[in-house]
Amino acid sequence: MKYVIVTGSSGLVGSEAVSYFHKKNFKVIGIDNDYRSYFFGKLSSTNKMTIFQKKNFKNFIHYPVDIRNYKKLEKIFLKQKKKIKCIIHTAAQPSHDWAASEPFTDFDINAKGTLNLLELTRKYSKDAVFIYVSTNKVYGDTPNHLRILEKKTRYEIANKNKFKKGISESMNIDKSVHSLFGVSKLSGDLLAQEYGKYFDLKTGIFRLGCITGSNHAGAELHGFLSYLFKCIYYNKPYTVYGYKGKQVRDNIHSKDLINCFYNFYKKPRNGEVYNIGGGRKNSCSVLEAIKIIEKITKKKLKYKIVNNNRIGDHIWYITNNSKFIKDYPNWKIKISLSQIFLEMLQQCKKNKII
Repeated sequence: MKYVIVTGSSGLVGSEAVSYFHKKNFKVIGIDNDYRSYFFGKLSSTNKMTIFQKKNFKNFIHYPVDIRNYKKLEKIFLKQKKKIKCIIHTAAQPSHDWAASEPFTDFDINAKGTLNLLELTRKYSKDAVFIYVSTNKVYGDTPNHLRILEKKTRYEIANKNKFKKGISESMNIDKSVHSLFGVSKLSGDLLAQEYGKYFDLKTGIFRLGCITGSNHAGAELHGFLSYLFKCIYYNKPYTVYGYKGKQVRDNIHSKDLINCFYNFYKKPRNGEVYNIGGGRKNSCSVLEAIKIIEKITKKKLKYKIVNNNRIGDHIWYITNNSKFIKDYPNWKIKISLSQIFLEMLQQCKKNKII
């Protein structure tokens, strides 16, 4: 049987990967130590997902291992070696803001943890496909220096700008403020590229923006759509940091993202970089997201907008998926922004938050 390793297997992207590849008849090795509860508190714990996976997926094995621990990871690789056909590395410290509170923890998880996995892949499973979940924060605040116009409910890029269709891989990663999170993720990004080019591994680097879906354990510092729903149903105040709430993000559903990964798995490349996101059709500002949620829930959100934005935070970011679509023309976004909101609403009802 083919094996796939999924790190961060209980998180949003990881859990989607576990489900998807299990359906494709893979033996799934999940690595997750629920460190999300350390980052964001018990309410953001992913332990319930781990319990669900153990109960419902017969070909799923869970290891509560910290990816910073090379020796424990090595034991997992030693058991299967060449049977491992794919590694989907989603585990990370994911917050722009949290990284500044513990820089060593952030860097060790995002950079050293990635190096551990790449080196073990090279040593024991060199024919496997390695998928690294990177971030658009590798571009730092460079997108903020584009010509951006203020509209009624959102910021928008000028029509004649070369990035009008979205940010492509041609954007410079240098001479910008990345945040410490952006730096640690960029370190992993470059390592994955280098192991692909230098050691001839099949590595794909996917620079993502806002990933979302009903399984998201959103927190104030990470996962804004999920957290917005939590705030409106628990009657908690929501704080918008800077830019008048008009900052724009594109949102991709975790199902569309994993389908993207599977396309790469079937036809891998060496050290290839792709920007992947929801694109213009799946974009919204924070103010627009609040209005949509208020409309479908028929509830009012208590929120305030503060003047100080997060350091290095994007004013406007929409992804250009053209490069990946050119290389993998069978892939496309299937889940619209409105479907994402409705699915998250149904999940709220299912969990009896309403």
